[in-house]
Amino acid sequence: MTVWIHRRPDAEVDAETAAATGALAGSRLAVKDNVDVAGLPTTAACPDFAYTPDQDAPAVAALRAAGAVVVGKTNLDQFATGLVGTRSPYGIVENALRPGYVCGGSSSGSAAAVASGAADIAIGTDTAGSGRVPAALHGLVGIKPTIGVISTEGVVPACRSYDCVTIFAAELNLANRAMGVMAAGAPGRAWPGDVRLAAPPKPVVAVFAALPDLDPLWRTAFERTVASLRDLGATIVEVDSTPFLAAAKLLYDGALVAERYAAVGGFVDAHPESIDPTVGSIIRGARDLPAHRLVTDLAALDRLRATAMASLVGVDVLLTPTVPIHPTIAEVAADPIAVNSRLGTYTNFCNLFDLCAVAVPTNEPHFGVTVLARAFEDAVALDIAARITGTALDLAEPSWPTTVAAAHDLVVFGAHLRGQPLEHQLTDLGARWCGPVETAPHYRLAALDTVPPKPAVTRVPAMESGVAVSGERWLLSPAALGRFLAGLPAPMQLGAVELADGAWHTGFGCTGAAAESAKDISEYGGWRAALAAGAVG
Repeated sequence: MTVWIHRRPDAEVDAETAAATGALAGSRLAVKDNVDVAGLPTTAACPDFAYTPDQDAPAVAALRAAGAVVVGKTNLDQFATGLVGTRSPYGIVENALRPGYVCGGSSSGSAAAVASGAADIAIGTDTAGSGRVPAALHGLVGIKPTIGVISTEGVVPACRSYDCVTIFAAELNLANRAMGVMAAGAPGRAWPGDVRLAAPPKPVVAVFAALPDLDPLWRTAFERTVASLRDLGATIVEVDSTPFLAAAKLLYDGALVAERYAAVGGFVDAHPESIDPTVGSIIRGARDLPAHRLVTDLAALDRLRATAMASLVGVDVLLTPTVPIHPTIAEVAADPIAVNSRLGTYTNFCNLFDLCAVAVPTNEPHFGVTVLARAFEDAVALDIAARITGTALDLAEPSWPTTVAAAHDLVVFGAHLRGQPLEHQLTDLGARWCGPVETAPHYRLAALDTVPPKPAVTRVPAMESGVAVSGERWLLSPAALGRFLAGLPAPMQLGAVELADGAWHTGFGCTGAAAESAKDISEYGGWRAALAAGAVG
């Protein structure tokens, strides 16, 4: 396989791996060769375009700072123009698991490096599906974040308005961790203060009513995935695919392709002998497009986006096949444009509609599904992807967006605990459960005579003995916490609570007068224990 355009000597990689520290210590990192790595040429799969940067792209720098070790630069469809992995002068990247079949592109080498075990994680880019198509065809996880939240500085542009930096990994927790590192270390577009940090327990999942071009075997696999979500409590609704798929065609068949010419068209014109014929025909085809065509197509895109998003009102995520077919290399050679276009059927519209996405494998080899959500609802997409794959997300790193999105802690002790009657007040706000906690041993626990019953947690004076009270920690966006506080009934209140580790967090408290008249249940050390003992109610 022609996976690598430049691979570092094993001795260098091994030495750096042994010395690495941080959240990704020792993880071997492959980098798509349209993303800068200091001291290594960036070619974008065009030797005559090559330059050697003196600093890493911010996304690369963030991963390296966390202990990831760059193995090398990977092959790609030239100038990230393609979804097949066959458009490179460095050679075709064959599927690492299915010889004779395409790898998918344009992040072909990055996906193949992870699938073959040569790397643990890999940076890709995604404009039309390049961070998702190769993931599906190799049984990998591919996370494509909301446009712009990861800096694209140091990335050779394809379509600047829609380009994203992505991650490939063999499993969801590692991909999640790597995305968190990149998002924190290479920030871009600012996150709003009102985002959902988790999917609801029983999400509403949309699927297309019609799935054109989908391989019959894969159609069955997709239906099994939908059925598994339904079994987990999801509500499945059908939506019309027409506006989504119409927008997908605009990316290459319309005037939006002018962005590709704006990015590298001057170089393509000046070096025709250096350009892959198919790539050249696409980029040069945009050179003489009149400006009014672009204006017209952008207006059409706005209309399609409005129609599509209206169909998703009340929906948490959209679930689609990632690709409809897995073509052979020979099939692509025989009809490179049409086959490539079919591969983008369910991916091209994503960035045009400002959606985030997580591509995950299924039990059917080479077939994957993609969970799509609205901009900045990356955590929602991640949660649904975890349910599809049966992945238990590491509670120490519950969701990569929580590393960058504004979020506040809330410690709860009673009716808002998981499984208790008011939990929905938190999950309805997109709050994220982060696990059990315990207070410092300076508190009193009492049961209020309310409907439903609620605990009163109050701090005892320094000269009195208290107990440690068990609770749970949740994360909410600033706007969600504000809405929650605005609806909080008396005598409940929020205040600072000291946990066992000495840290102070926002937590539930109660007015002193109400707590004094309530039944003391401190001896149980927690609400659930008191309920089990019949001490409440």
